[in-house]
Amino acid sequence: MRYVVTGAAGFIGSHLAEALLGAGHEIVAVDCLTDYYEPAEKEENARSLDLRRIDLAEDDLDLSGVDGVFHLAGQPGVRSFGDAFPIYLRRNVLATQRVFQTAAEARVRVVFASSSSVYGEAERYPTPESAMPQPISPYGITKLACEQLAHAYATSFGLDGVALRYFTVYGPRQRPDMFFRRICDAVRDGSTFEIYGSGEQSRSFTDVGDAVAATVAAMEQAPAGALYNVGGGDEATMLEAIRLLEEISGRALDVRHVDAARGDVTRTKADVTRIRDAFGWEPRVPLADGLARMWAWASARVATP
Repeated sequence: MRYVVTGAAGFIGSHLAEALLGAGHEIVAVDCLTDYYEPAEKEENARSLDLRRIDLAEDDLDLSGVDGVFHLAGQPGVRSFGDAFPIYLRRNVLATQRVFQTAAEARVRVVFASSSSVYGEAERYPTPESAMPQPISPYGITKLACEQLAHAYATSFGLDGVALRYFTVYGPRQRPDMFFRRICDAVRDGSTFEIYGSGEQSRSFTDVGDAVAATVAAMEQAPAGALYNVGGGDEATMLEAIRLLEEISGRALDVRHVDAARGDVTRTKADVTRIRDAFGWEPRVPLADGLARMWAWASARVATP
């Protein structure tokens, strides 16, 4: 198959692109290389790819001869209030609308990244896809808007779209602002780690390899218009995860508590019954094993003077 992967220089996108290449597919790797974090790090993620630099909010996406689009590009992060909000509108909502428009015209399937952030403080745990979306961050609102856009384009233009609500994906190449990456860097460098709030917030942590497997399976097997949670089997609090990483690394971490972050939820836990029943996917990597791999990657990243 010939697939487009948007956000191919990012964390999940680069792993997905490499997995598709390893399976014998042809990849059109697309990324804008924004400055949300260091572009050089994204270029390193994509070193094995023939990367095309495209801004999806304004540049045309050529889908001639393409069998499917994995749309993972977007502006991440729940700390999305204030002056940052127009960036989220542009890079999430506008860029995604343009991808959907092009894919609908080309009759090409799109599997796209949504987020557990659409649930906000969920009405129940584990949280099924049928739970009422009630995002509490602008980021979550833009992701829910993308889901609604997919429905609108399916209704009016026949878009074949599949939405995946990722739950706190971690692993090698994780963004520098994300929880486990910040912990790994602080443990490696012997620096103080600032944790937002009490640290009793819990997450349904998902290994990037499991997330990639679900994403590929959705392209190949999901019915049009499907929506799935993609979440890890292990739930842990932030403090429990820190203790686990201290055990893995054999080092103690100096932790300092700071004010809770706006838009951050207290808990996520994915109900993956729907995706398991649809095509047999379920999380397979225990948190301890996934963190050991992530620590091996992060500890080898010695900062260049």
